[in-house]
Amino acid sequence: MGRGAGRPALGFWPTLAFLLCSFPAASSSCKILKCNSEFWSATAGSHAPAADDAPEFCAALRTYALCTRRTARTCRGDLAYHSAVHGIEDLMSQHNCSKDGPTSQPHLRTLPPPGDSQERSDSPEICHYEKSFHNRAAAPNYTHCGLFGDPHLRTFTDRFQTCKVQGAWPLIDNNYLNVQVTNTPVLPGSAATATSKLTIIFKNFQECVDQKVYQAEMDELPAAFADGSKNGGDKHGANSLKITEKVSGQHVEIQAKYIGTTIVVRQVGRYLTFAVRMPEEVVNAVEDRDSQGLYLCLRGCPVNQQIDFQAFRAGTAEGPGAPQPPAASPAPPAPDTFPYETAVAKCKEKLPVEDLYYQACVFDLLTTGDVNFTLAAYYALEDVKMLHSNKDKLHLQNANLCTCPELTIAVTIFTGAPERDAIWLRAYGTRGPECGLTAAPLSS
Repeated sequence: MGRGAGRPALGFWPTLAFLLCSFPAASSSCKILKCNSEFWSATAGSHAPAADDAPEFCAALRTYALCTRRTARTCRGDLAYHSAVHGIEDLMSQHNCSKDGPTSQPHLRTLPPPGDSQERSDSPEICHYEKSFHNRAAAPNYTHCGLFGDPHLRTFTDRFQTCKVQGAWPLIDNNYLNVQVTNTPVLPGSAATATSKLTIIFKNFQECVDQKVYQAEMDELPAAFADGSKNGGDKHGANSLKITEKVSGQHVEIQAKYIGTTIVVRQVGRYLTFAVRMPEEVVNAVEDRDSQGLYLCLRGCPVNQQIDFQAFRAGTAEGPGAPQPPAASPAPPAPDTFPYETAVAKCKEKLPVEDLYYQACVFDLLTTGDVNFTLAAYYALEDVKMLHSNKDKLHLQNANLCTCPELTIAVTIFTGAPERDAIWLRAYGTRGPECGLTAAPLSS
């Protein structure tokens, strides 16, 4: 029953991982992730209880339950916490574990020695995506997706969008991995949002890697997976998945060579950025493409979540005095933002080319007042330079957004948030920079 007991535990873990990324913690002091990680370490891989070790599995469950009780006060209202509590009760019932009895210390996974940082020479060829291509007619075609700032999305097809997408949203959802982000208001009541949480689930893959979960939050950018390991587990090709800390607390890189994928996660200021390089074959490896409507890196943001620079003209076609849409509730106080000239100067320092990353920088400074968003745009472009396979597409221009030189932007219904619309209108006037026109600030 012990080995069988370990299997349900592993089956229970993906559910917890999904809930963790779907329902952000009610409080940063809620330590349910720590409890989950310790239970995973105690029951996964080489530490999974053997057939005659049912008491050890029950001891691990009691330790897990004790950990959840200790963090109960700070986890009120956290759905992932409550799911874990119910899951523990179910597992204890399934395996006839008593609530009273000995507990166990969590087992830490044994990391590979420093000299074993590269793939083993006899690692299966299937665990190295590029090597497996020598028998194919064409080399892989790589694509890029990135998310940064308030938030700006560059899709695998090089569409560039600015989106609202508050709450939890899936960036990637294919046969090999899931990536989900949670975006929260920059200030309470603010319409400006940024990424405060990121969860990546690498799925179990043949003899290469075990399932691995990576999770980052504001002020917590770990250099290891949730179970404390830095590679793909105990399988023969485990080192085809590795996590490397580039700058402590600021920059992490994950190499998934078995699927030819590189992921870069950064914390810039308080918020997170995400960038990925992935082969088209992996991007499109979905069971049902029609069901991937919310896979943002593939499909882009839903229309009702996009802050569209060109879709509406009517408001400004009639001039700044055009009727304003009624606000659903009183507009919250706008944050202390930069004057337009100051925002432009600060963005020019880091982004001399007036591309969409430069424009995103200006937009973010005007709407958030947080100078760290300048660095978010800068590093997002640096990641594109490292990850994008087509060097002619590094600096996206918005000519593709412009249908005619006379295009106007109806910023009065630009975001649905009056305080942001007013800022953008004052900054760019009635004709938008996406047509290559000179910005003309209006008098307020």
